[in-house]
Amino acid sequence: MVMVVTSATHSSPFLTFSSPSSSLSRPSLRYAVLGAGFAGLSVAWHLLRESAKDLNIRIDIYDEIGIGGGASGISGGLIHPYSPKAKLLWKGAECWNECLKLLGVAEAAEASMDSGQLNSGISDFDPNLQGLMVRRRGILRPAVSMKNMLLLSDNARSCLSSCRIETLEKDAVQNLAPNLCLPLNKAFYMPEAVNIHPQRYVQALYTACKNLAKELSASGVGEKELHLHKKNVNKLTDLEGEYQAVIICLGAKADMLPELAGRIPLRTCRGVVAHLKLSDDMGEEYPETGPSILSDAWLAIQGPRSLYMGSTWEWKSRNSSPNVSASESSQALDELLPKACAIYPDLNKWSFAGARAGLRAMPPLTAHGSLPLMGCVNDIVGESKGCKYWLFAGLGARGLLYHAWLGKLMAQAVLACNEQLIPSELTSWRKGTQ
Repeated sequence: MVMVVTSATHSSPFLTFSSPSSSLSRPSLRYAVLGAGFAGLSVAWHLLRESAKDLNIRIDIYDEIGIGGGASGISGGLIHPYSPKAKLLWKGAECWNECLKLLGVAEAAEASMDSGQLNSGISDFDPNLQGLMVRRRGILRPAVSMKNMLLLSDNARSCLSSCRIETLEKDAVQNLAPNLCLPLNKAFYMPEAVNIHPQRYVQALYTACKNLAKELSASGVGEKELHLHKKNVNKLTDLEGEYQAVIICLGAKADMLPELAGRIPLRTCRGVVAHLKLSDDMGEEYPETGPSILSDAWLAIQGPRSLYMGSTWEWKSRNSSPNVSASESSQALDELLPKACAIYPDLNKWSFAGARAGLRAMPPLTAHGSLPLMGCVNDIVGESKGCKYWLFAGLGARGLLYHAWLGKLMAQAVLACNEQLIPSELTSWRKGTQ
């Protein structure tokens, strides 16, 4: 006999099977996560972490390219909780704290990986990377105009204690990174800010999810499973009937699902990131302790002789390919190098080592800033039997800051089948109130 039972503690329905001896066994609750980038892997981690230990959970991650194959894998990896005007972003403290926790989880997982896993996914863009997955060297933001300097100075006085902003004069900046050019002889330094190698991070986070599933299963209370499927989900109805919930974390590709196409307020933007290296015959390196740089073009330092430079903005693009042609690379360098060299003139000595691109999903601007889109989308998809289809999209250029905390909230909402656990600022996009 098959019975559909709703748990008072976990309101998602699950099946129980009654045997002649009246003993009960519980099959796995199944969840599908579409997308293996920052958002999808954060949701997968927190589904495992937040679910009751006695429940059997199976999570299927679908991504046709694999771990970090989309925009997440080529992001700049610069993380701090402030807007371009140095003001604290919406829920910046919560996002910052959860982000640091998840970075720590990934670092611990990376320590358990073998050399083959460490090289997975980065060989085509940075094959000889020897640096850290997480660089804790801070981020420096030079003042480039008087208006900019006044804004940054004002907000430096009300920053987070866990990610403070220091005002530095020219001499102090030169001690951090010699030969930087400061238009107004002043810069703003965030010593606790970090930058990561994005592909190494997502690979490590996926490994953390696998390790957690094994750890929880080994307790002998409930079985936890995690499976990666390198396949594309062409339409949501292909998954109908298989899962308690389907969480859509596809970034810009969410709008390409037929059920959602043209019905979610996302703008697409293709961005090119260039990889630059300092040749072996150049003796003067970037300081090992030197910070990354935020300006009109950013420099994400990956080591004394390796950095990423970005990023371009091609609005309304539908090109999600990570591959960059010679002409697109040339255009990106023509746009980015003059901006970057205005702050770091020594960049002229560095050599172009390759470029990758990603298609960002940019959400609409609201009174709280450009916030991700979250919530149950049964009303859009057409499913009315419980909260089955969920959207977590539009992380935009701040995906790394948002992904950890919002992934946790999404997992909690999905497990409880309760959208009220998600802040209303992130769900009101459906009502036209933002």
